[in-house]
Amino acid sequence: MFEAWVVRAAITAWKDLLLVSVTMASREAAEKKAREQLGALAEEYGLDVKGGAVRRTSSRFCLGVEHGDYNGTELFGVGTDRFIWMAYKPNNTNRVRIVSHNFLEDGLIDFELGKIPAPQSPETAATWARFAYGVNYILSKNGYAIEKGMDAVVYGNIPGGGMSRSASLTLNLLLNTMDVNGIPVGDETTPHMRIIDLAQAVEVEYIGSPCGQLDQIMIYFAKDGQGTHYKPAEKSITYVPLGEGCEDFAIVSLDTGTMRPGLEKSTYKVRRQECDELAAKAGAEFNFRQLGDIKDEALLQKVLNKYSLEMPDHCKRLEYIFHAQKRFYKMMEAWKEGNIRVVGEIFRQDGLGLRDVYQISGPELESMNDVARGVDGVLGERMLGGGDKGACGALVLADSVEALQKAVDHGYPASRPAYAKDYAMHVCRIVDGVVMQPGL
Repeated sequence: MFEAWVVRAAITAWKDLLLVSVTMASREAAEKKAREQLGALAEEYGLDVKGGAVRRTSSRFCLGVEHGDYNGTELFGVGTDRFIWMAYKPNNTNRVRIVSHNFLEDGLIDFELGKIPAPQSPETAATWARFAYGVNYILSKNGYAIEKGMDAVVYGNIPGGGMSRSASLTLNLLLNTMDVNGIPVGDETTPHMRIIDLAQAVEVEYIGSPCGQLDQIMIYFAKDGQGTHYKPAEKSITYVPLGEGCEDFAIVSLDTGTMRPGLEKSTYKVRRQECDELAAKAGAEFNFRQLGDIKDEALLQKVLNKYSLEMPDHCKRLEYIFHAQKRFYKMMEAWKEGNIRVVGEIFRQDGLGLRDVYQISGPELESMNDVARGVDGVLGERMLGGGDKGACGALVLADSVEALQKAVDHGYPASRPAYAKDYAMHVCRIVDGVVMQPGL
């Protein structure tokens, strides 16, 4: 009996060591590929980034409250290891010259500082250049002297929906532009939360995407191995480690292969408008500002009784926010205790609420969720991000990751054959959100 236990323990330790070795090799391969792509891109387009710097910004995985940011709830999530890398260097001109490996069809973006299209111009709607223009516009509008240009090349491996690729790109561009122009970050002039406001403004004011601040916060403040807890009432950040004794698990992104055109063209915009409309109308009568301010059952029932006939869809959104916020605090306690099974179950309940009550998921997302939900060891699954298209997330016991991959490879193409060549599964780890790396 004792000998059998020793053998099992040795096998488990060997598997853990092998997993660590494979994971490390995968990380190193991703970093190597990114640097090779950046170097090749700079050479192809004649951009001088050698001797400059490389900034890496992460993706994010929200554990709650999804769609709570623009409703005033507390937020919790982690940075994940799908990234955008940007190599950049001042070019001693007043021009920005930048190209992205992910959008080669746009070619070289070359513009003079201050001479950019107006916000939300039709000519920029289909190009990623709108993010670079938007950073220049928002910084200048807010009184920052942007006079020095740069050469830059971009490479990313963040899936196209659900893990906040746009927020990662915006933060990277914003921080690099400020760096090139000698603008300090984190002092009294530009405190860290100011970066969040500026990044959001790029998307809201310039691009026309009605985003909140969840994505920017969860990326910018992300810390390796810990969760980030944001309280909007205090604008405070607290890092929360996972409790000791937690079962080994993986954070998994399940990319459906679908692409969402942008929040400004999605159900997200409608849902946000509904929440704002109900908050404005009911809030004036019942003395609250955002739907997340409703935290007791009595007030919830007063609002529902008054507006459920007049604004039935709006009231559904309120019900999701109310119950998701109740679950949020249970999830936080479970995280602190290292009870990943409870965290996963709440993650699943939130997903059902997003699907049935907030009604912001999509058919491909739910096909992927149905596959994941049928695998033993998948603790919870739901859509991620803005909704409609993109990626789902799952919390999976480590021993069940392979079974999930097999189930996805069989079940998802069978249910969604149009995306049989486009879907992907990403096993992620918790990482720092913003990292400076040596230049090329």
